[in-house]
Amino acid sequence: MTATINLPRILRVGAGASSQLVETLRELEVSNPLLVTDPFMVEHGYAAALEQQLQAAHSPYGVFADAVPDPTTDSVTAALCVLRDGGHDAVVALGGGSSIDTAKAVAAMALREGPLREYKVPQVVDSGLPIIAVPTTAGTGSEATRVAVITDTGTQEKMLCMGLGLMPVAALVDYELTLSMPYRLTADTGIDSLCHALEAYVSRKSNSFTDSIALTAMRSIYQNIRIACAEPDNRSAREAMMLAATQGGIAFSNASVTLIHGMSRPIGALFHVPHGLSNAMLLPEITAWSVQESALRYAHSARVMGIAEASDRDAVALEKLVAGLRQLNIDLSVPSPRAYGIDEGRWFESLPLMAEQALASGSPANNPRIPDVVEIVELYQRVWNAA
Repeated sequence: MTATINLPRILRVGAGASSQLVETLRELEVSNPLLVTDPFMVEHGYAAALEQQLQAAHSPYGVFADAVPDPTTDSVTAALCVLRDGGHDAVVALGGGSSIDTAKAVAAMALREGPLREYKVPQVVDSGLPIIAVPTTAGTGSEATRVAVITDTGTQEKMLCMGLGLMPVAALVDYELTLSMPYRLTADTGIDSLCHALEAYVSRKSNSFTDSIALTAMRSIYQNIRIACAEPDNRSAREAMMLAATQGGIAFSNASVTLIHGMSRPIGALFHVPHGLSNAMLLPEITAWSVQESALRYAHSARVMGIAEASDRDAVALEKLVAGLRQLNIDLSVPSPRAYGIDEGRWFESLPLMAEQALASGSPANNPRIPDVVEIVELYQRVWNAA
C-alpha cells in the first residue's frame, strides 16, 4: 500500500532554533507576519524575543496575543480581524498546541469565507497562508501536522480540521523554550506525545515510514518523561522530549490517531479538560481494550519502550504494557475524570453525546479494535470507574 507523507518544508531542530525566525521568513519570501501567541508567552518574554528579531531586521509585523487554551472559533475570528487589518502575508505561531492550532485556523480562514464549521472533517483544507510554528511545549507535535482542533463556540463541539493548508511550512523546534514548563504541563503534554506515537504505530493507517519514527518517539518519551517532570532543568531529558514530540507529530499526522484521541476530544469540549490530560486519562484503559486486535504491534511497543523484556512472550508483553501505562499515570499523578472534579451526573448524562462525537471524528475507525457507540459509552464508564 502506498503511503502519502507530508512534512514541514523547513525543520530547524535544537538549542537556539527559535533565534532563526528572520532567516526562515526570508527563505519563505514573506515579509509581514502576524505573531499569534497567548498572554503567558507575552508575560514571560517569549514573544518579546521573537519581536526583537523582527525589529532588528526592520520587518513589519503584527501581534495577536489572546490565544486561549482549547482554542475557540471566537478566538480565531478575533485573530482573523487583526490579520486582515494588517495585511499580513504569513502567520508565526508561538506557544503550545492551542496557540499553534489558533494560528493554523487563522492562516486557513484568511483565504476563505463563512464559518469554520463548514471546513471541519470530512472537508479538506488544502490551502492557506504560510505558517511558521515555534512550539514551547513538548507534546502536541502540532508544528509538524496538518491538523487543528478548534471548539465551535456555538455548539461546544471540538472540531477536527485537516489538510495541507494547516501544515506549517516551517517549524523552529527549540527545546530551550521548554525548560520553564511546569510539572503538570510537562506530564500531560508528554503523555499526549506518547499517545501520538503509540496510536500511529497501531493505527490501521500505519506505514513503514511512520513506524520507525513512532517507535523511536515512544521509546524516548517513556525513558525520559519521569526525568523531565522530576528534574525540569535536565537539558538532556528536555531535548529528548522535545524531539520526540515533533517525531510523534510527524508519525500521527501521516498515519492518524485512533480511539484515544477520538474519545478525548469530547471530554475536552464538554468538561474543559486540557487535551493532553484527557488523553492521559484514557490511555491505559483504551489500550487494555484494544491490545488483542493488534497483539504483535502492542507487544513490540512494550519491548521497545522497555516495559517488557525482549524475551517476553507476546501475552506477557501485553500485560506488562497495560500495567506499565497504568503505573505511568500513577507516577505522574494523572487524575481520573472523577478525581479531576467532573460532576458525576453530568459525565454520565453526556456519555451518548460524547460517544457520537467521538465516532464522528473518524479516529475510532483507525483503531485496531473498532468500537460502536455502545462500546464507547462502556469505555467512558470504565475510565470513570478506574479511579
